[in-house]
Amino acid sequence: MNIKKISTLIICMFFLLTFCTLREKHNNLENPLGIEKIKDIVIYEDSLFYSSFPSVVKNGKKDFIVAFRRAPDRRIFHEKGNMHVDPNSYLVMVRSNDGEKWTKVPHLIYSHPFGGSQDPCLLKLRDGTLLCTSYTWAFLRQEGIDNLKKPVIATKDGVVFLGGYLVRSIDGGKTWGAPLYPPHVDDDVYLNALGEPLPAYNRGALYEGNSGRIFWVVTVNDSIPIKKTSTHLLVSDDKGLTWNYSGLVATDDKASFNETSIYETPKGDLVAFLRTANMDDQACIARSSDGGKTFKWESMGFQGHPLHALRLPDKRVLLTYGYRHKPYGIRARILNPECTDFATTPEFILRDDGGNSDLGYTWSVMLDKKRVLVVYYFNKDNKTRHIAGSVLEIN
Repeated sequence: MNIKKISTLIICMFFLLTFCTLREKHNNLENPLGIEKIKDIVIYEDSLFYSSFPSVVKNGKKDFIVAFRRAPDRRIFHEKGNMHVDPNSYLVMVRSNDGEKWTKVPHLIYSHPFGGSQDPCLLKLRDGTLLCTSYTWAFLRQEGIDNLKKPVIATKDGVVFLGGYLVRSIDGGKTWGAPLYPPHVDDDVYLNALGEPLPAYNRGALYEGNSGRIFWVVTVNDSIPIKKTSTHLLVSDDKGLTWNYSGLVATDDKASFNETSIYETPKGDLVAFLRTANMDDQACIARSSDGGKTFKWESMGFQGHPLHALRLPDKRVLLTYGYRHKPYGIRARILNPECTDFATTPEFILRDDGGNSDLGYTWSVMLDKKRVLVVYYFNKDNKTRHIAGSVLEIN
């Protein structure tokens, strides 16, 4: 090859490299978060059922599981609408080998013998064990309500809270064991429908820390009648078989904290992402640097709930949440590895085409090294509640 050809080749390579660099800078300016939505998908939908409150795990290289709560859509019985408690609400799951095409017929995880179950929250442990937490409401006749040992949490229709439980699978979700009941948190003053101290409960992601300890933030009802709730940390060192109380996560004189996901940062801080009430829908964060013995909470400065945190391959954190204000939909932010830049990181809108505020409850999983699946429940034009998802590419 002569000198002229070599010079021409070098010039071409230079211009190609310059073009690629400029294009990357342009893309970063156009999309500073580095998030691109590839598509929205429907994971499960059936007009006979009200499907909601999903969670998702990657069970194997080509095995994804989405769990959700399914109950009859009461409008098929000519009732006006649906409630988030139902005697026929069960924990079910669907599977996929690619995160995009899902089995059509749900597989039963658990049907509680005493009432309707809510909010299945999945966690896959490093040894392959699957945990699924939930909580239950019992539907009582008037005679039972009259004779209940008080105090209890009950609706005006005679639905009484039973509290939380969890089930485990050691065969990849093919079968699930008998329910395990977490301990009662002493600060909670309520009994369940059986007259027993209320087992701990909550909706939100659990987390298996580097040590193998499992962290679970639960809700406590602070007063009679219930004026507000606080959140507390339970821990397990035996893969979810037994639980111990660790400490208070967040409380306030006026605001409530409830549905919470917890995450352990690379440096070992525990970070809890909190849903609030009586606080203008502000999302909050609580941090512990002593293994969960003490936490300090603060507002993150934006609206959205509940929240879910997913560690990305570069150790940043994808934070997703439902947006229950017009325009209704799903939103996200990417935080730095220690989750300290929540006040300045920009917001990314995944969807803004929701029919009303009855949607959200996001949960995310890596499909591969660059793509993420965010699952949630959704409705359009106030029609069938269904389990949907958004496939994102993260650069």
